[in-house]
Amino acid sequence: MKREYLITAITCLVILTSFICGYRYMNPYSGKDHLKIGFIYDNDESTPYTYNFSLAKDALEKEYGDQVEIVTCSNALDDEMEEPLRDLASKGCDIIFFNGYSELVMQLAPEYPDIQFCQTSYMDMNGVTVPENYHTFKGEAYQGRYLSGIAAGMKIKQMIEEGTITEDQAVVGFVAAFPTSEVISGYTAFILGVRSVVPQAVMKVRYTHTWSSYAHEKSSAKALIDGGCVVISQHTDTIGPAIACEEAAQEKEVYFVGYNQSMSEVAPGTSLVTSRICWEPYVLSAVDAVMKNRKIEKEVSGNIHGTDVCAGFDKGWVEMVDLNLQVAAPGTQEAMDGVIERFKHGNVDFVFKGEYTGVNLDDPSDTCDLRKGYIENENTSYPLFHYILTDIISIEE
Repeated sequence: MKREYLITAITCLVILTSFICGYRYMNPYSGKDHLKIGFIYDNDESTPYTYNFSLAKDALEKEYGDQVEIVTCSNALDDEMEEPLRDLASKGCDIIFFNGYSELVMQLAPEYPDIQFCQTSYMDMNGVTVPENYHTFKGEAYQGRYLSGIAAGMKIKQMIEEGTITEDQAVVGFVAAFPTSEVISGYTAFILGVRSVVPQAVMKVRYTHTWSSYAHEKSSAKALIDGGCVVISQHTDTIGPAIACEEAAQEKEVYFVGYNQSMSEVAPGTSLVTSRICWEPYVLSAVDAVMKNRKIEKEVSGNIHGTDVCAGFDKGWVEMVDLNLQVAAPGTQEAMDGVIERFKHGNVDFVFKGEYTGVNLDDPSDTCDLRKGYIENENTSYPLFHYILTDIISIEE
């Protein structure tokens, strides 16, 4: 009799265990109910790029509350990444996000197979073999850059119509950090957006050769303004260019287009609009995946290439913020909205297209004929367009 009771008890235990395991497998919300999450910033939240990235951390805290514990590390230089990364790993982080450009993240990931490492992409990941727990992601920034160009073009068109400038004075300036494909892709999309409104517009570019230097960025913007540029934009990481525009506007008419963070507070009289990559959709989805014990790429909505993901306006990964209606030309919002709808419907092949030839300045034999068009972010989240449209873009020393 006791033997029968024992067999019955064991059978019930097996059934119960099977039920629990099956429930956890079938229930998409099974998994961890608390996560420790690490954020490593290449700078601090006083700079636009890092501030913009930190909004994803804020979104996590709002979404999950006490279910998450977030640990942050700021000012982590790319070549000094190992110490902060190992520190967060030793503190028990389940997933770590990093907004810098260090290859150390990919190299160290295999040592911590139970931790998911998610890094903003810094190279062409197409065909690259990476650890299973290493992921890259980035919004398709060229879309926002093109929209910014439209806003700038609308303002320049208004200035021409009002007689403030002549057609041959339709010159925009761009303060750029380095001549990387990411930067070149962005400022090329910007000028092509401008020319979609003002076909005769041209652009001058000045490199600072640093990502974050208020003094260099401001002086570069001032030099561009002094050189005749009527709109300035940037791919650097301080408010220097915006301040330069605001100060110069006391003597001449000049406007500013932002990136990552609205400049309407520091440049209220000259700021037109800002485009930003929205990191929140990916970060929230990646954390949700770890919560559910699922593969990140199964939960993220975007263009997936292995463990590399990107998206644009179609998935809310890029947005325009703070159109300054007191400064922007009439009809700017409507002009941008029409193009945003094209992006949302997957129509992107018109951006890098036209009667242009691009040249790789490092290898003049490497050219790109834009009459055939070019699709950015087609196979990787990292922008790859690296050609200078020499007829309309000049590099200033």
